[in-house]
Amino acid sequence: MYDFKNIESKWQKIWEKDKSFKADNLDLNKKKFYALIEFPYPSGEGLHVGHLRSYTALDIVSRKKRLQGYNVLYPIGWDAFGLPTENFAIKNKIHPKIVTEKNISRFKKQLKSMGFSFDWNREVNTTDPEYYKFTQWIFLKLFEKNLAYKSESKVNWCNFCKCVLANEEVVNKRCERCNNEVVYKNKSQWMLKITAYAERLIKDLDLVNYPERVKIQQKNWIGKSIGAEINFETSINQSIKVYTTRPETIFGATYLIISPEYGFINVNKNNIKNFEEVEKYVLESGKKTDLERSDLSREKTGVKLEGIFAINPVNKKNIDIYVSDYVLVNYGTGAVMAVPAHDERDFEFVKKFNLESIEVINKNKLINSEFLNGLDITEAQKEIINYLEKNKIGNSKINYRLRDWVFSRQRYWGEPVPIIICENCGYIALKESDLPLKLPDIENYETDDFGNSPLANIKNWVDVNCPKCGKKAKRETDTMPQWAGSSWYFLRYINPENKNLISEKNLLNYWLPVDWYNGGMEHTTLHLLYSRFWHKFLYDIGIVSCAEPYKKRTSHGMILGENNEKMSKSRGNVVNPDNMIQEFGADTMRLFEMFIGDFEKPVPWSSSSIKGCQRFLDRFYNLKDMISDKKNSELEIDFNQTIKKVSKDIENLKFNTAIAALMTLTNKIYELNSLTISQFKTFCILLNPFAPHITEELWEILKLDSRKISDQNWPCFNEDLCSKLTQEIVIQINGKLRAKITVPSGLDKNYIINESKKNPNILKYLENKNILKEIYVEDKLVNFVI
Repeated sequence: MYDFKNIESKWQKIWEKDKSFKADNLDLNKKKFYALIEFPYPSGEGLHVGHLRSYTALDIVSRKKRLQGYNVLYPIGWDAFGLPTENFAIKNKIHPKIVTEKNISRFKKQLKSMGFSFDWNREVNTTDPEYYKFTQWIFLKLFEKNLAYKSESKVNWCNFCKCVLANEEVVNKRCERCNNEVVYKNKSQWMLKITAYAERLIKDLDLVNYPERVKIQQKNWIGKSIGAEINFETSINQSIKVYTTRPETIFGATYLIISPEYGFINVNKNNIKNFEEVEKYVLESGKKTDLERSDLSREKTGVKLEGIFAINPVNKKNIDIYVSDYVLVNYGTGAVMAVPAHDERDFEFVKKFNLESIEVINKNKLINSEFLNGLDITEAQKEIINYLEKNKIGNSKINYRLRDWVFSRQRYWGEPVPIIICENCGYIALKESDLPLKLPDIENYETDDFGNSPLANIKNWVDVNCPKCGKKAKRETDTMPQWAGSSWYFLRYINPENKNLISEKNLLNYWLPVDWYNGGMEHTTLHLLYSRFWHKFLYDIGIVSCAEPYKKRTSHGMILGENNEKMSKSRGNVVNPDNMIQEFGADTMRLFEMFIGDFEKPVPWSSSSIKGCQRFLDRFYNLKDMISDKKNSELEIDFNQTIKKVSKDIENLKFNTAIAALMTLTNKIYELNSLTISQFKTFCILLNPFAPHITEELWEILKLDSRKISDQNWPCFNEDLCSKLTQEIVIQINGKLRAKITVPSGLDKNYIINESKKNPNILKYLENKNILKEIYVEDKLVNFVI
């Protein structure tokens, strides 16, 4: 076994000293490649082997691109604000800043021990005031453009974390972080108007190379629907505006349903004969989350509004009005026309309350619909929209399920919101010259039971004079969510030392968009959507010159525990990479992370299988003893095939098959017990992105070139030499091997079958026999069924 510990330590020190992976901000004429990973949250547990899968993959891509002559930016930083650190600090009475620094130190040590080619000169930290100065600046620009606003609304509240959660942070009615049940609260919150960008967030997915599953998830989350708003007059001369995606079914609308929060109820409490019953239902509905209320499997509930009815605007029929919690006030208008014959939820409601149902569509044609009868659905939609608009009772309308982003948290460990609240002037933005608004040092980081931020108790920080009128005012005490700093970090990597700007414009123009961004599927409707929104806003105000931040997005499969379950501390199945590196080495770890299975699919960890990658590196190391002047034309073909396959597989995320090809080539060399110095150099370069330490060491030992391997050129292949001159064909009789023949490559099926029949070992089996079937597998075998 080669001495991997000393070799890896040696080369990591050399790379750090030489700044081998520093991206060039000076030569902007050189072709560039910007590789990006989702920067880690430095938790107390440190990295586990699952985290390293993404980093290793993009490191392989980055190293290959450097060898291909690209100016590569592969940066690293820390997404360091957040609840876990704050909760740890509260529990252990340690300042979150100290906890963060300690965790970052550990993470950095782990990452460096893997030999990743990060440009450490561009390291960023979201908790650094020089970083969040620009997070605050972006917020102020959003505020200036009326895209950041404060609003009283019903929000998701976690009693354990004591803070508001965005809809995207609620999974199965539970807090994404602590898994405790989420409740609703009415609270004044800062919101970001992401809905203003809904259409562009959908449309511009056509501009990028994302996996189809990512695009579908984002489109479904945004939830675009095309329909109509229709006014239904009521018996009390007040109209109810409904939204429907099926306006052509209006003749089948037999009642209206309004959400419990719909304003019509309180305004007309004197007109609703059973108001107490309705009010009780409304209060009970308020205890449920939107997810509960929109669960299709739930039994439908509701109450009829006695004493009031609506009028169907097309047939003038009187129809009842119900309040039901399956209609949400924050989607559409908060009121719907119920067409039970053609809507599952409405049909379930009808069954429970024994209401009328009218069929209006049969075999894609309209029926029971007066002037729409006989039209197909598409024609009927156009016709009814024209009718509604002509008679001024409705209009076409596009709606989105996406809600504005809840952007404030009642916690300490986050970016302070740079707003001053004045009773006289309202919400006043801090001057840009006063940024960063630094987070003050405090002793008690805990949110109180009323949901007030710990910052609210720091009187000498909170109490200020209004910059507009000079009267007494207060600072905003909510902080930003963790997603704030991660929504633009890829921009800061470009020019992190700049004190005055996010980055110089010419550098942004050069490096953007990011060429390849890899991250987890779990961030598709969170970070990925948020960062696209922020980037589009920065594009609109002229900071960046491209509409989309990431040209290409890929997502890796999760590495599971050996028991096939998600790795977690509670399950006791977390594999610490430090132990693996200590026992097997970083190069072996890197190889195994990529060889373990399809990169895009989940795969269980296997501590026993890693030894196979270690044996491969041992065998590769010993190839140095087989170098000779003896050339072999067949091996030259093998090398060209391997260059082609490894080059293609890296670009297509097929890292496991690329490594398999290198292993196959090693086996071939061992069979021949010989390779030339030129071939060995090629092998070193091919393996270098996967196993950089061992290849650099052998390059130096054998004095293969005065320049380090990282300064070499990626090998090219000769297409003519990628096909073997001859091929071996297996011949079977009834599935059993009976002979092998060697024939020139490129021959057609009939020739090979005829040659197989002539083989002496085959003739004796075919003599006086009837061939029932001839099976040919191209370039591999012939099977005669007799």
